Amino acid sequence: MLDGDSLSWDAAAEAVFDEVVALRRAIHAEPEIGLHCPLTSAKIKAALAGLPLEIREGSSTTGFVAILRGGAAGTGPGSNARTVLLRGDMDALPMTEETGLPFASTIDGRMHACGHDTHTAMLVGAAKALSARRDALAGTVVFMFQPGEEGYHGARFMIEDGLLVDPAPDAAFALHISPNAPSGLVVGRPGTIMASADTLHARIIGRGGHAAMPHEGLDPIPVACEIVTALQVYVARQVAVTDPAVLSITKIQAGTAHNVVPGEATLLGTLRTLSEATRMQCQAAFKRIVEHIAAAHGCTAEAWIDAGYPVTANDPRASALQEAVATGLFGEGGWQTMPKPMMGAEDFSYVLRAVPGAFAFIGAAPEGSDPMTNPPLHNTRMTLDERVMARGVAMHCATATRFLERGFD
Repeated sequence: MLDGDSLSWDAAAEAVFDEVVALRRAIHAEPEIGLHCPLTSAKIKAALAGLPLEIREGSSTTGFVAILRGGAAGTGPGSNARTVLLRGDMDALPMTEETGLPFASTIDGRMHACGHDTHTAMLVGAAKALSARRDALAGTVVFMFQPGEEGYHGARFMIEDGLLVDPAPDAAFALHISPNAPSGLVVGRPGTIMASADTLHARIIGRGGHAAMPHEGLDPIPVACEIVTALQVYVARQVAVTDPAVLSITKIQAGTAHNVVPGEATLLGTLRTLSEATRMQCQAAFKRIVEHIAAAHGCTAEAWIDAGYPVTANDPRASALQEAVATGLFGEGGWQTMPKPMMGAEDFSYVLRAVPGAFAFIGAAPEGSDPMTNPPLHNTRMTLDERVMARGVAMHCATATRFLERGFD
């Protein structure tokens, strides 16, 4: 059997590194958005061709899984061998790239600004490296190639398509690059690592009229402003600082002319929390505050919420496994524990609600740069150190083999 801590995974990753870089660049040049990424899926399948993998397509998306059944233990029905899932997301963002890279996006208004091209390429590299040692593999690896992470609930759709059955994973892991961490440093934490994310909507309905005679109408604009202030006061005074929330109104829209009181105003915003209890509390408060303040001024209001991703919470055992693998591969300086969660969100949270596992970041700051001042994720100038992808491949391989051999021990 394979040793999940073995430094030989470094050599295995280096052996596929050139292919990983080439695939990443090919995906980067033709980014796709949302749940349907046929060009990207085709590139991945071509890269996996000839490997001892079982490919299973989804019905809701162009996402798919590639299943590798190891040869060191029985992996058929009734087997006690473990199964581990590794995730790579593959969709891009609706942004125009400004990096000047020779392999920059060839499609205007689309860019891989969140590193999903690297995630996918690293996962393909891991599939190649693990397939080469299939006979020594003590269980089953499910490689999850997922579209629609950027707000499209791709992981949820893949779960509905049967991602987590036959074989049912015993653990799940994902890596996400970060241009704001030193290259190759793996960063994670036990427990909550990223926030939930919901989209907030409100419509305040008044009565339009002439701006010179506002008393003859019912102006929704000051009502909308009062609602925004009340929402900020609510978070500051009624949400515990030990279980925080961020509620930001990011768009207020009303009116057509300087001398017209509009008939309605709309609000758009986001809610981020680190626990489901605080999430439910703030959702209820949002609706209550919007409706009651509007009523107090004689207006009516509609408030609704588009539920987004849940809190991303790491199983402490799985996070400890990632730490052990990172330090085993890269030394004591190869891992850093995050002191606090991030308020960003991630749809791998859907997988982690159903399967014990962990999500971690791997630093990718370009050589010679300051990680703290680099263009961050979701920036039109975001670039990264491609050399880190070899470490990502090694992390995937070592994490999978260690879990298959030892579980969370």
